[in-house]
Amino acid sequence: MQPIQFSAIIMTLGCLISGQSLAQATTAGQGGVVTTAKAGAKLSSESEVGELLDNPAAKAVLIKHVPALAQDDQIELARSMSLRSLQQYAPDDLSDQLLAKIDADLAQLPANPAPGSANNRP
Repeated sequence: MQPIQFSAIIMTLGCLISGQSLAQATTAGQGGVVTTAKAGAKLSSESEVGELLDNPAAKAVLIKHVPALAQDDQIELARSMSLRSLQQYAPDDLSDQLLAKIDADLAQLPANPAPGSANNRP
């Protein structure tokens, strides 16, 4: 298998993602913080990459299955996208089988803590 080239994929998506993030930030108010994680919601490949990266246990799952993605400096550009949505740009690297394994591991984690709790701080 070829090494995963997520940097190129994420950089290509950067303009689209930046536009979406800018729109979200302008609707966030003076705090500038947009939180889409729902308290009690289970994480999955449909969750935003940012939610997965901000949760230490979920980030460990990403590192286990796709270390190149989880440790890519450009991943911050894809925080508002899900792994499932990234799959269309890297179908061989984010196969249905791999996402199913990620989903299985994420399903074993506790649900998202309430916003502002000690376990949900950046």
